[in-house]
Amino acid sequence: MKKILIAILLAAPACLNAQKFAHFNSADIIPNMKEYTTAQSEIEAMAKQFDDDLKLMQDELQKKTDEYQKEQANLLENVKQRREAELQDLYQRLQQSYQDNQQAMAKAQQEKMGAIQEKVIAAVKKVGEAGGYVYVVDISVGAIPFVNTQLSTDITDQVKKEVGIQ
Repeated sequence: MKKILIAILLAAPACLNAQKFAHFNSADIIPNMKEYTTAQSEIEAMAKQFDDDLKLMQDELQKKTDEYQKEQANLLENVKQRREAELQDLYQRLQQSYQDNQQAMAKAQQEKMGAIQEKVIAAVKKVGEAGGYVYVVDISVGAIPFVNTQLSTDITDQVKKEVGIQ
């Protein structure tokens, strides 16, 4: 029993030395991907469209508010109440549109960036398996306290090639 334990303890350092570790920098990969630039352009176009729509709604609300304020003194009470209700309704629709737009932007960004991250993860997995690495770590993530890049292989260029960056 002691001989087996001693053999295991003596073999453990040799096994540790045989393990290969790698790292990559996603901050150097993702912004250079075609998919990223396309996604950014689509998100910017969506944001501009939302901003234009909100601007139109704000202009309409401002115009109707100005008209109401000019005519307010000459209006009957029931007409005043109806116009105030219209203004309140326009304001609430503006607020709801703003919230809906924010949610749509967040969802679009999450979907587009999620697809890009999945592509990078698949490439890292492929390169990691092909290289026989035990662990592959993204050094751009701040949650990792330390990665000794001298004892770890940088596979950033291989991952770039795998995702189509030349």
